[in-house]
Amino acid sequence: MKTYRRRIREKVIQALHTLELRETDLATATNWLITPEIARDSNATAFFRELLQCIVDNKKEIDGYIAKHTFNWDMNRIAIIDKNILRMALAELLHFEDIPPKVSINEAIEIAKKFNSTDKSSKFVNGILDAIFNDLKSSGKIKKCGRGLIDNSKTVRVKAGEQTGTEQ
Repeated sequence: MKTYRRRIREKVIQALHTLELRETDLATATNWLITPEIARDSNATAFFRELLQCIVDNKKEIDGYIAKHTFNWDMNRIAIIDKNILRMALAELLHFEDIPPKVSINEAIEIAKKFNSTDKSSKFVNGILDAIFNDLKSSGKIKKCGRGLIDNSKTVRVKAGEQTGTEQ
């Protein structure tokens, strides 16, 4: 499933690239990217569509985080592929509670290495995502819970022998 999701993320990057370069609607930009393999798996198709729609719907918010953390870089100066990789990872960090932050960041770095828009794309993506993640984490905007995820739920600490209404 890991490499399967990677392929889907790569397709999302391709769709975002198409949307960035051409005046087209979302369906036209994406339908050609759904391979028979993805189409046969309803979970894969759902993940592709949900991730892409999330990025499109939250682009202004996501781009705000990128702009805030790229200090002396105008958004127009960031390579399109790198910008879209950042958008994808941030959509996962902010809106997909079931995907661990490390997975989103590592996948983005690996995809940046593959698409390699510049010699330093993977380092650029890593640095920006690390800075944004630390900022989001410290401000409590990362909502992840479950095994291997950040748990922002409040836990009640009790002394041994005390009873509470919640399980620890």
